[in-house]
Amino acid sequence: MASQECDILVIGSGLSGLYFALEMAGSVRVTILTKKTEDEANTWRAQGGIAAAIGPDDCPGNHLEDTLNAGAGLSRVPVARKITEAAPRLINRLEALGIRFAHSNEGPYDLGKEGAHTHRRILHSQDATGSALMKVLLQRVREHPNIRFLEGHMAVDLILESRVEGTPSSPSLSSLSPPHGEDLHIPPEPQWLPGPDLAPTIDAPRDRVLGAYVLNEETGQIHPFTAKITLLATGGCGKVYCYTSNSDIATGDGIAMAYRAGARITDLEFVQFHPTCLYHPVARTFLISEAVRGEGGYLTSLSGDRFMEKYDDRGDLASRDIVARAIDLEMKKRGDDHVLLHMEHLGLKRIQERFPNIFQTCMEYGIHANREPIPVVPAAHYMCGGILTDEQGRTDLAGLLAAGEVCFTGLHGANRLASNSLLEAVFTAERAAETSRNLIDRWAMPGPVPEWDPGEAIQPKETVLIAAHWDMMRAVMWNFVGIMRRDHRLDLAARYVQNFRQSIEGYFRDFILDRDMVELRNLALVAHMIVACARGRHESRGLHANLDHPDRDDLNYLADTVLDPRNGSMKKT
Repeated sequence: MASQECDILVIGSGLSGLYFALEMAGSVRVTILTKKTEDEANTWRAQGGIAAAIGPDDCPGNHLEDTLNAGAGLSRVPVARKITEAAPRLINRLEALGIRFAHSNEGPYDLGKEGAHTHRRILHSQDATGSALMKVLLQRVREHPNIRFLEGHMAVDLILESRVEGTPSSPSLSSLSPPHGEDLHIPPEPQWLPGPDLAPTIDAPRDRVLGAYVLNEETGQIHPFTAKITLLATGGCGKVYCYTSNSDIATGDGIAMAYRAGARITDLEFVQFHPTCLYHPVARTFLISEAVRGEGGYLTSLSGDRFMEKYDDRGDLASRDIVARAIDLEMKKRGDDHVLLHMEHLGLKRIQERFPNIFQTCMEYGIHANREPIPVVPAAHYMCGGILTDEQGRTDLAGLLAAGEVCFTGLHGANRLASNSLLEAVFTAERAAETSRNLIDRWAMPGPVPEWDPGEAIQPKETVLIAAHWDMMRAVMWNFVGIMRRDHRLDLAARYVQNFRQSIEGYFRDFILDRDMVELRNLALVAHMIVACARGRHESRGLHANLDHPDRDDLNYLADTVLDPRNGSMKKT
């Protein structure tokens, strides 16, 4: 089968990927790949809304100040300023596409408030904002004649110009990601990228991306998809932890592929744990929006004690990192496996109007939120770091852009302000589209590239080893690299994850690939990088809390951690 060609290849079908595709599809051919189905992206699960300073008593300057305060000194000020200033315009753009936000009798919008926001500025569609956004964008994508949408197609690795026969070679990169995995690349000690007063910059391109090798899950075959420009919009990596609010597809694929291809990765130690995920043996990934606390909900221990005032003057409206750590400490101190979120005092009418999805889902699990508290527990939620990009979405690799949660822009710093994620997703997609329009005519379509070579790989006789590695690795990350960390736990995690990766790379080389194997390989690499970043930061800041280094250290660590694959070591598997 010959490689499939398009002008633009979009890997990922969340908000960033769809918005970018619609921005580009007027004059070029766009192919969108999603490894499962169209409704699997994390955007579908976004409940709270999208932040924008459009209230009568608000302004972008206030939004910027709240963002910087939440970011614990690491938010890139120029980037944060541009994104918060663009927010009102982007809201208008979304409405022009057909998005409908909740309105109020007191004003044009029913603006919500969430933790660490000083003003009401959360535009929402009740408590299912992400779903509302995705339904409209998907309909427009499906109707567009220049967009091809392929479900069940998973990118395995990026195609680099230096590795295509007849093009200049790049010895420094050629060993990072052989076509079928021969070496184990050990993440290096982190370097430091000074901040926060500068926007991230990209030096001269290290190589050019020509597309990706893609697994068709229906046929089991891997074939090249080539394009002038490739956008990574693959989202985060919540599935690296046992407990997460993320979709099952959040396995860090884009971060892993970009790193193997030679792109720098930044700030992976800053994993945001959402304070309130429903604690239930079946519904282990259902998130209870922070907006519940913004509307007057509050937390207590199982014995009914309100505890948040002990940890922050803002009480239940403290930022997510503080609330998640407070819950974790209270659970460990009391020996409890969850805490309680109260919203019953809001009344049935208000709950059903503002939080219909939460109310209905809780009812399905036998929890009457208007009469009893909701059991909740923190869960991995959002990755503040990612692929290093500049303000235009460019990565270290020519022809490779990134948008949304997969990329690092510098907006979030050490902790994401609630409801800034959807805003960043739209902003970065818009900037990436602007970049693509400027570049698309400068580059010729890639020529023929080699087919995927499986070597002597055979069908695996059993899958129990893959499942066991998956469970053990996620348990190690949850217990050793979770909300509260210690140096010796991180050291243990580094050794365990390295051993897991050695086994996984062996399976990757020896057996015919399926989605589980590709995801596990990506997840293991991202886990290794999270550990490397966490071990390098000897302080506590934002989402990174280390009990052996409890204080914030601006003298030595007012900078972003950067993992550069060119500096890593290699180990034979």
